[in-house]
Amino acid sequence: MPNAASPTSVFSPLDLDSRPLAWRVGAVVLGTLFLALSSYVEVPMVPVPVTMQTFAVMLVGALYGWRLGAITIIAWLAEAAIGLPVLSGGAAGAHHFVGPTAGYLFAFPVAGAVVGWLAERGWNGRRPALAFLNMLLGNALCLALGAAWLAVLFGADVAWTSGVAPFIVGGVLKSVLGAALLALLARGKSRTA
Repeated sequence: MPNAASPTSVFSPLDLDSRPLAWRVGAVVLGTLFLALSSYVEVPMVPVPVTMQTFAVMLVGALYGWRLGAITIIAWLAEAAIGLPVLSGGAAGAHHFVGPTAGYLFAFPVAGAVVGWLAERGWNGRRPALAFLNMLLGNALCLALGAAWLAVLFGADVAWTSGVAPFIVGGVLKSVLGAALLALLARGKSRTA
């Protein structure tokens, strides 16, 4: 019986690792577009708006796997740094990587990689409860790293009240939505296999 980390037990709904380079490049381009579009779905809040970015980050990680997921998220952040309007509400520029949202931005590739790594090892749509926990863990990681940076800038109280507490319910709801979507994709893939 293979252990949980063996290559034979790795599950990737899109199976991008076995695709030609052109497919993977195309997946990165589509992934950065998906991440950018998710940034435009927002509820304005101060100092950090609520967006669908974390949902998209977790989904890219889970669908693309840890390596390609992290590469895609980093490519999206690079687009933002060079001035493309791909962040929340069309924001762009390198200054976002030192402002209040910097902790969250730097957390995104880490969280996407963690979610992708766990998804490859069974925390995916084949096991919806684990997929939910995986998404929830990724969201919690984003909140923790984002709040840590906010605490440096504004103090721990502001970090909690402005950078964590308002996002907990949204993180749970986005985790449920992500797990449900992964379960639907896994079910569809098992029917075609």
